[in-house]
Amino acid sequence: MTDTATGTDADADADRGHVGRRLREVRARAGVSVSELARRLGISTSAVSQIERGVMQPSVSRLIAMTDALGVPLATVFGPGGEQPAADGAEPAGYTLSRAADAAPLPLGGGVTFRRLSPGDSPGIDYFESTYPPGSTATGKDRLFRHEGYEIGEVLSGELTIDFTHEIVVMRAGDTISYPCDVPHRLHNTGTEPAVARWLIVHPAR
Repeated sequence: MTDTATGTDADADADRGHVGRRLREVRARAGVSVSELARRLGISTSAVSQIERGVMQPSVSRLIAMTDALGVPLATVFGPGGEQPAADGAEPAGYTLSRAADAAPLPLGGGVTFRRLSPGDSPGIDYFESTYPPGSTATGKDRLFRHEGYEIGEVLSGELTIDFTHEIVVMRAGDTISYPCDVPHRLHNTGTEPAVARWLIVHPAR
């Protein structure tokens, strides 16, 4: 008899594969080959393929690098993220609604999870919640990264450390921060409790 995943195990497997499937769909829609995306990222085609097949989960920095390389907002990887209800069953009601059940956390490398907060398409803006378990990091140890846009963040609970080139900032519940995303930085949790934060990234006009 072949064992099959059930319940929460099956849900977890589906969530892990969601990132890769969405990246593959976005890449194909952009007309970018696996080898070309790998070239833009400076990694092997095998690594891109493993991420798209859900064999390997991208880190936060890798996921952002991939969406930047494809010229799409980070929120694109999360899927539609809401619906536009119709007024009187006909014309759109003029707003986009996202239910809590539709905003499932997206697992990334190292145990970090992202949860989309922006409902529907929000051109030029990414709004999401991140959870960093103790010991987790957005990128490799001691490696800073940069990406597109301008970032504003608030820590909701726990303790989140941000390394900049010449300074280390420790943020706790209620603390807020903003910085251009092209400033080299690294987010990680050196505390003993999960760190939860909300982020708004404003992208430059394309």
